[in-house]
Amino acid sequence: MHLLERIVVDPAVVHGRPVVRGTRMRVSDILALLASGASEQEIVEDYPYLTVEDVRACLEYASAQADHAILLAS
Repeated sequence: MHLLERIVVDPAVVHGRPVVRGTRMRVSDILALLASGASEQEIVEDYPYLTVEDVRACLEYASAQADHAILLAS
């Protein structure tokens, strides 16, 4: 499974925010944990329904969201 396939958006789950497939764990929550200094291993130990690949998928998702095309108008 490609990492980004682990991230889903469903209007019926946490108001359509991106989550790890099969959970209600938002991508933003995992990113906040990483930003506060938690390691991938600490996150999967604290949330046993997540895998290291899920955490990495959140990082890949965030990276893809931050990389957007810039259009220059002349």
